[in-house]
Amino acid sequence: MSLKDRLEKLKGLLSIEQKSAQVAEIEAEMIEPDFWLDDKASGAKTRELKDLKEEVDKFNELHELSEMAEGDDLKGLESEVAELEKLTKFKGKYDQNGAILSFFAGAGGDDAQDWTEMLLKMYLKWAQNEGLRATILDEAKGSTAGVKGATLELEGRYAYGKLKGEAGVHRLVRQSPFNAKSLRQTSFSLVGVMPKIEQNNKDFEIRETDLRIDTFRASGHGGQSVNTTDSAVRITHLPTDLVVSCQNEKSQLQNKLSAMSVLKSRLAKLLEDQHKEKIEELKGESAEPEWGSQIRSYVLHPYKQVKDHRTNTVSKDPDAVLDGEINQFIESELEYLNKKDA
Repeated sequence: MSLKDRLEKLKGLLSIEQKSAQVAEIEAEMIEPDFWLDDKASGAKTRELKDLKEEVDKFNELHELSEMAEGDDLKGLESEVAELEKLTKFKGKYDQNGAILSFFAGAGGDDAQDWTEMLLKMYLKWAQNEGLRATILDEAKGSTAGVKGATLELEGRYAYGKLKGEAGVHRLVRQSPFNAKSLRQTSFSLVGVMPKIEQNNKDFEIRETDLRIDTFRASGHGGQSVNTTDSAVRITHLPTDLVVSCQNEKSQLQNKLSAMSVLKSRLAKLLEDQHKEKIEELKGESAEPEWGSQIRSYVLHPYKQVKDHRTNTVSKDPDAVLDGEINQFIESELEYLNKKDA
């Protein structure tokens, strides 16, 4: 297939015309005087506009260049078209959304809590490399080191599509820094990945009567008053028994809004897992990612290797992987998941 034909195909697969209409719609909204009254909503829309424009403008630029180019000049556009073609792998309902990651320390005591914090930092570094906005919404510190659990929000187009394959148990093998004899220790941490659902999404109108909202004193970082007021919020969705909490923000209202965003994301994932259309149809089943066989092993001793057990993708440089260089695993996961769903 010629480069021009590939671009014509991409126009439909990437819904360029619909996205151009979305750009125009958001730009029209931004002219309205009340658009900027809600800082969080306007900020989310502004970021959405930026992401949409980048994709549409990139396609339009390549399409225009392909119309003018000939011979070797067309070959020069090959790699850029190939990059756009990667976006066609994101076929899921929420793949274009931001993502919310949950971290849970498993077996391994202090080592597992330290390992969980290492994973959190790995995804923070990856998000930085990808130009995504990252916010730690909730974090429970370990008694000696690391974290028992944490919730991380990533804002940016295709964040969920890229990271959904990262959900599962991650296993670390290393010489323990918490053991006087530096014995080899195996630790486990569970990562959950959910699509970020915006506050104004009408598909997720949750009834107040289905919620129990508790407040408590925050224990983490977050500002001068974070440890002196009951600013932290815990929300329980009674029909499904889902529980989410947030203590990162200074005010109770801000924490409530963030917790509601996480709850909507977890409900969206539960809808997807149970193949339901409405929140009212959900069963009261736990939505926590299940413990089971690890999806990936990170071995730092006696040799150095990171291996994904589903795709057999291997890296001999675990230091680089833990520094956020995980795209080789993400790309192989996308191929694996698309074949699995085919």
